[in-house]
Amino acid sequence: MSSIGELLAAATKRLSANGIESAHHDAEILVAKVLEVSRGELVTAVAMQQPFDDFKLEALEAFLVRREAREPLQHITGLAPFRNLELKVGQGVFVPRPETEMVAQLAIDALVAMANESPVAIDLGTGSGAIALSLATEVPHAKIFAVEVSEAALPFTRQNFATIAPEATLIESDFAHLGPELDGKVSVVVSNPPYIPLGAIPRDPEVRDFDPTLALFSGEDGFDAMRVISELAKRLLHTGGLLILEHADSQAADLTKLLLAGGWRQVRSHQDLTGRDRAVTALK
Repeated sequence: MSSIGELLAAATKRLSANGIESAHHDAEILVAKVLEVSRGELVTAVAMQQPFDDFKLEALEAFLVRREAREPLQHITGLAPFRNLELKVGQGVFVPRPETEMVAQLAIDALVAMANESPVAIDLGTGSGAIALSLATEVPHAKIFAVEVSEAALPFTRQNFATIAPEATLIESDFAHLGPELDGKVSVVVSNPPYIPLGAIPRDPEVRDFDPTLALFSGEDGFDAMRVISELAKRLLHTGGLLILEHADSQAADLTKLLLAGGWRQVRSHQDLTGRDRAVTALK
């Protein structure tokens, strides 16, 4: 019988051999899931040289085969961490990325500054609900709406909203066809829209082979969804309302030009924790 530490080392080696840069982290998550322990408990078990139950080898092997095929770790575990949340995810829903946490922070900061008001925020193309649910849980005085159209994503969206923030409102619709009910009533419009040009091929297999195309691609230049959001947000926001758009790190200048040409004021670029351009904000 092998020890947990030996199995963890072997799993790390296998994942690393398949080009997975986070091999040790991923191996820890998968071994911990099979053993039904936390990562902290796993570290203790490794230090104590505890044995690995042979009857769980088959389950670990199945997980490792899936990860070696570059299936996202979050699809295998069914969970994705985001800020203070743990979101249900799986095939058909976009897995939230750590860099989007700063986009949510921009919206949170704006809503917190409106403490004397009853601000309304809407997340367009919410996917798993990462941004909207962060706003709902971290800014309780705000009213939060979110829009999602994907039939593949919505089962996860609904579950996350019901579990984390049932008071938030999920609108099952294409945001391009959103009705007039919220026109002029919104304080913050935020979105992590699709922004990859149709001709581009994502480098990472986890993105290329597993993320839903609806959440990735947006016209020949990658800006189709942003053009729609720019016009829609002018309808939704009251005067002085804030638009927040995530984008690729190469798109800041072009997106700024697009928004300025659309009549937006005080268009500003924001960097993520790696120093890359990640979001643009603009005032109506």
